[in-house]
Amino acid sequence: MEQRAYQPHQIRVLDEQHTLDLNRSKLKEFIDSNPAFAGLPDDERGRLIAQYRVMTEYSVILGQRIAAF
Repeated sequence: MEQRAYQPHQIRVLDEQHTLDLNRSKLKEFIDSNPAFAGLPDDERGRLIAQYRVMTEYSVILGQRIAAF
């Protein structure tokens, strides 16, 4: 398999997706299994779920950009 040398801006996109996916995973774990989530007001739980969805969409877009490198 051929090694690819990425440009600095491409490395930033790769790093951005990596960091985003780590944070998204932590948020999902909080939503799914932390009892504190259930104790939050409905509006705040809704905002966190919306944040997770947007983070997921953002990660997909970054993945599409990376695939086009």
